[in-house]
Amino acid sequence: MFNKKIQKSLVASALAGSLAFAGSAAATDLKDLHQANSQIQRAALQSQEKINTIYEQTQELLGEYRVVVVQTENLKVYNDFLQTLVNDQQRQINSLQRQMDDLENTNKGTVPLMFRMIDALEQFVNADIPLRTERRLERVEKLRELMERSDVQRSEQYRQILEAYSIEMGYGSEMAAFQGTLNYEGQDITVDYLSVGRLALAAQSLDGKAAWAYNKETKSWEKLPDSYMNSITNLIKMSRREATPDMDRVPLFAAE
Repeated sequence: MFNKKIQKSLVASALAGSLAFAGSAAATDLKDLHQANSQIQRAALQSQEKINTIYEQTQELLGEYRVVVVQTENLKVYNDFLQTLVNDQQRQINSLQRQMDDLENTNKGTVPLMFRMIDALEQFVNADIPLRTERRLERVEKLRELMERSDVQRSEQYRQILEAYSIEMGYGSEMAAFQGTLNYEGQDITVDYLSVGRLALAAQSLDGKAAWAYNKETKSWEKLPDSYMNSITNLIKMSRREATPDMDRVPLFAAE
């Protein structure tokens, strides 16, 4: 009986020990489980934070992408606009180049013409009655010098040549008197010259006692009869507006 009690006691002790061990193990498992759950929750929170961060970064990148897309489209439109301007400028450059080429071709024909006009003007002055010949030849020489200047536009050179021709034309329609020196029979005489267009060119001594007319056929000065003295004097006064205009006797042989 004593042995049965001892056995029962031992069984009870063993059972109590088993239960205690089991309780202790269960408590340890619960603690570990709780810690594991906490770790899982912390990991989940960290993962969610990372996800949120990635999402925010993705949204920012998406926004930046959309901005870049809009800017790219705007740049494309602007570049197309600039290309249109460049194309238009190129057309203008091509047009100017064609005009310059045409101008160069025009100059190739115009420049020789201008030199021929100057030569013709000089020949005309030398062949004409000796009316302000030195002044007229100086004008021709200035035209030649003008043609050699690179700082003068071709249009201005041409204008001055035409102006010289216009002045020459004016000599044919004006009546003018001016003082000068006449060389007659080797003697220089101060005279009043009188030109009636290119119809006649006469000269009279300052004392009014002698007069001459230029004969274009003989290219020489011929002394006029005394009967011309009053007429020449009156014509000189008329050209100087010192007398009422009234055509008088003019030595017309000079115009033949």
